[in-house]
Amino acid sequence: MRQIFFDTETTGLHAEGGDRVIEVGCVEMVNRQLTGNNLHLYINPERASHEDALRVHGLTEAFLSDKPKFAEIAEQLLGFLAGAELVIHNAPFDIGFINAELKRLKKPPITDIVGSVRDTLLMARDMFPGKANSLDALCRRLEVDNSKRELHGALLDAELLAEVYIRLTRGQDALLMDEASDSNATGADDLGPVAIDFSRFELPVPQASADELAAHDAVLADLDKASGGKRIWQVAGA
Repeated sequence: MRQIFFDTETTGLHAEGGDRVIEVGCVEMVNRQLTGNNLHLYINPERASHEDALRVHGLTEAFLSDKPKFAEIAEQLLGFLAGAELVIHNAPFDIGFINAELKRLKKPPITDIVGSVRDTLLMARDMFPGKANSLDALCRRLEVDNSKRELHGALLDAELLAEVYIRLTRGQDALLMDEASDSNATGADDLGPVAIDFSRFELPVPQASADELAAHDAVLADLDKASGGKRIWQVAGA
């Protein structure tokens, strides 16, 4: 199963009021293993950020002025997301902004491109009713290190969300795909059980030492004495 942990930064809070996407972070996970195949884009919104938003993400108009416009990265983004399950914290916010950008380009909504959308905020509210369930709060509760999150950043937040999601759903500790798990993903495990011909193996037969044989005989003699000479396991001639 291919999942993309997805986050955006924006010029403000209101897509319908003209606010724009300025950063996109996508972190890929396949079969609950991070692949390292991520996508991170800065976007020129062609407008300034609101002061409150700027304090959150720190992405200035000057910094974004030479970045590509959304129209220039739309196909790259849609191609990366196609068919995947999007995992988003507070999905309506990010989906609303991406759909507003796509609408400007006369493209269909993102839900027509991806396989499905999963909202981790709703998951957290079900698991921790009545508690704070922001990404920072979940990091603290689930012991995910977010010490590098001085400002909001789309890629960093998507990476944190991936780890939060793993702990929300199973508590798996290892996220990075190693060689063993990578080979198993497309290897013999996909073909079902494999019969093993044990006749091809020569199994070593250890021999008892003289001391071990003597100790064994002594135990048998004690058992024979205790049973009044009635043991039945003695092999003739042994």
